[in-house]
Amino acid sequence: MHNEKRHMTSSPSGRIRGGAKRDVIQLFLSIAIILLLNFIASFFFSRFDLTSDKRYSLSPATKEMLGKLEDVIYFKIYLEGNLPAGFDRLNTSTKEILDEMRVYSNGNIEYQFINPSESSEKKKQDEIAKQLEGKGLTPTYIALNVEAGISQVKIFPGALATYRTREFPVPLFREQFGVASDVQLNNSIQSLEYELSTTIRKLTMKVKSKVAFTEGNGELDSVDVSSIAHALGDYYSISRIKLDGKLENFEKINEQEAIIIAKPDSVFPEQVKFIIDQFIMQGGKVLWLVDGVYANMDSLSKAAETYALSMPLNLENQLFKYGVRVNNNLVMDMRSGVIPVPVNKKYQLAPWFYFPLLSQSNNHPIVNNLNLVKGEFASTLDTVSVPWIKKTYLLSTSKYTSIQNAPARIDLRSVFRNPDQKMFNMAYKPVAVLMEGEFESVYKNHLLTGLDSVSRIKIKRKSPPTKMIVVADGDIIKNSVQRSTNRAYPLGYDIYSKQTYGNKNFILNAINYLCDDSGLLEVRSRELILRMMDRKKVKEEKFKWQAMNTALPILLVVLYGIIQAIIRKRKFTN
Repeated sequence: MHNEKRHMTSSPSGRIRGGAKRDVIQLFLSIAIILLLNFIASFFFSRFDLTSDKRYSLSPATKEMLGKLEDVIYFKIYLEGNLPAGFDRLNTSTKEILDEMRVYSNGNIEYQFINPSESSEKKKQDEIAKQLEGKGLTPTYIALNVEAGISQVKIFPGALATYRTREFPVPLFREQFGVASDVQLNNSIQSLEYELSTTIRKLTMKVKSKVAFTEGNGELDSVDVSSIAHALGDYYSISRIKLDGKLENFEKINEQEAIIIAKPDSVFPEQVKFIIDQFIMQGGKVLWLVDGVYANMDSLSKAAETYALSMPLNLENQLFKYGVRVNNNLVMDMRSGVIPVPVNKKYQLAPWFYFPLLSQSNNHPIVNNLNLVKGEFASTLDTVSVPWIKKTYLLSTSKYTSIQNAPARIDLRSVFRNPDQKMFNMAYKPVAVLMEGEFESVYKNHLLTGLDSVSRIKIKRKSPPTKMIVVADGDIIKNSVQRSTNRAYPLGYDIYSKQTYGNKNFILNAINYLCDDSGLLEVRSRELILRMMDRKKVKEEKFKWQAMNTALPILLVVLYGIIQAIIRKRKFTN
């Protein structure tokens, strides 16, 4: 009886020791399993993006490019320090995408975040700012709340990327005229993969495709297109080719991936048209920037009024055959650029309706998320039905547009008069169009004579699948020039309003697309949705959510502890 009692007394203690031993074994077994799974997982790679817009996923083109990196690309990101919430979000997004790129590049992406204003010495800050601007980074001014009030601070939301001996600036934030700051930041975050991928591509490019500006028919001089030529030079081998009837120039043009015909002002001879036509028939791509009327501001510097006359280029039948007609008219748009006008012996900026600010006609990759494009004395265009040719409008006017047919009177004094809105009763008139398909030769049933050694050219009557873009405004590609120094301003920069429009990006995207750099445009066209909070609702329910986020986790922990205590008490009581 005594032994039985002793056995019954020791039994619960034995059960406790046995349960504790099992718990320890299970703990070590769980740890061992986790370590084993981690070891096995290290030989495999998989990431899951559960967001609806796949914002944490790189495009296939970017992944492929990163996987081919042969050496380390080092990014110095100057987006650190005391920044507003929006730029902090840009900072975080930049780090996330660089981490993602690092994984797919097998460790060949490295980066460092730097605060360019870290020094307390003003002189040192100015020296660093000057260095960064000299290397191509554009400053942005932001307002910060300080003890003395609101202070305007210069920041550099960009990076410098280095690969071996090459270095390129990377813009991480792009200002957009007339766009809310939250939307600008969202667009910048949306463009991060594009900006970084573009820079990586420029740094690692070994062989460049050839792109040429044509000359010989009154096209823009090299200084007038120097800004875009320099920008295109990061991607392509840029040259200028004179178009005439010589066979050697015909052979030169056929070596090009694409040609740019920028604002010609003289008649195209049939021999030159034939060379362009056969270049297209060989699969070549063309960016046409041609005016429907002849008009410029120089004429108004001598008189208060002038007339816009039809531009005789002898290209009408050729473009019509391909599927488009540039109209001999002049666009007026209430969404416009500005010019300085004299008011009380001073100059003020006034809207000039002949400088339309063109917007994207759709979400095609060439124009998706593009800033407004500034035109000057633009015309409209119409498409014509041509089998097997797909047409996509790219740029158009606003919903407040007026059209004047040539000859159109241009009166500088109109800036002093209130516009009659009834006149601006047309909407969204197209100014640029993309055409893709198999084009028929203008000379399919036309025997051409007069071309030097024409018999040695194998004439083609239909092209393979190719593409071209027609813009009814040659000034879109023309940069302003400081004539005293012959220095070119960046394309799209307005010397009067100090705004930078989307002209440069439009031309870059157009040539990227024509030259089949679809990987860049695939990245460029991505859209991330900015999920904005309702500010009014946030203010009204601020205390409720603060209380829930602070008190609820504590209550849950306490409740869990109480339940566990009850369970243990019942278990050992039984």
